[in-house]
Amino acid sequence: MGGLIQPTPVSEERDSSRRIIFIAVATVIVIAVVAAFLLRGQPKGASGPPSYAANLRLSDFKMSAAENFVGATVSYVDGTITNVGDKTVTHVVVEVRFKDDIGQIVQREDVPLQVLKTTGPYPEAVDFSVSPLGPGQSKPFRLTFEGISAQWNRQYPEIQITDVAVK
Repeated sequence: MGGLIQPTPVSEERDSSRRIIFIAVATVIVIAVVAAFLLRGQPKGASGPPSYAANLRLSDFKMSAAENFVGATVSYVDGTITNVGDKTVTHVVVEVRFKDDIGQIVQREDVPLQVLKTTGPYPEAVDFSVSPLGPGQSKPFRLTFEGISAQWNRQYPEIQITDVAVK
């Protein structure tokens, strides 16, 4: 009767479970590598300003500050934008760089340029989509800053056009 009872093969179970674990880990690694490759963004190079930016002139800068209803200081840069090109401008974004006393950048912000609409009781800053800038036109604009670095040298910031939409 000793031949009727046979021990179960334990070593084969361990080998197959190790193989399954190895295949699962390898699959997860392959999926992670493929996902990382597909989802990575193209490096953003220094492409410079958009081509139509050469047709836009920023001038007559004025700075002011006001206190809002919660007691914080809001700073404004007002000026005039002129379109010397042949297309209608519907959106402009500028990069504004504030510097310290030794000329180092202490704050950099990308801000949408807003046109000042003066038809109401007070000037209202609106997007170019509401009030487009046609060829040959000039309009006043406003940039609004909720907070500026304490190291700022209180001089006019550098302003460069970084994005333009035209139609």
